Amino acid sequence: MPADLAGFAEGLRRAHFPPERNFLHAHVTLFHAFAPSLLDELCDFLPRLAGEYAPPQGRVKGIMDLGKGTAIALDAPQLLELRALVAEHFHGSLTAQDLHEPRPHITIQNKVGKEEASALQASLAASLAPWLDRPPFVFPALELWRYRGGPWEAVKTCAFRGRARL
Repeated sequence: MPADLAGFAEGLRRAHFPPERNFLHAHVTLFHAFAPSLLDELCDFLPRLAGEYAPPQGRVKGIMDLGKGTAIALDAPQLLELRALVAEHFHGSLTAQDLHEPRPHITIQNKVGKEEASALQASLAASLAPWLDRPPFVFPALELWRYRGGPWEAVKTCAFRGRARL
């Protein structure tokens, strides 16, 4: 996501995400897990997609209740179309968690009590309001990360540089 939105979300994440589980920067998850055996193919396929397609657009839509957490909801149909291309390419290799189309969001709080999540959601309305009126932003890149038992390792960043629109 663009630097200003990432910075805003990262500040919220540092303030509200349980620190003992906060190993990643603010992000939008497209897939939760790929088999390690697919790493080389992912490292080949994702740059080809990013090289073909222009940066997908998105908008901040509002606050998302995660039950025991809070997220910034996004409207990003082009990003979902790009995700569908990846899902089709890796058909038969997706985990059960990744078989459904996600609701794009930036998690800023997770695995807390429902009451704590509800309180944060109520308090965020004012600070999120300016983002709702902004024009669409673009996602500058795809990132691939590998889980390392707690910490995550950045594997590849693929900047969008193509002309094709989704």
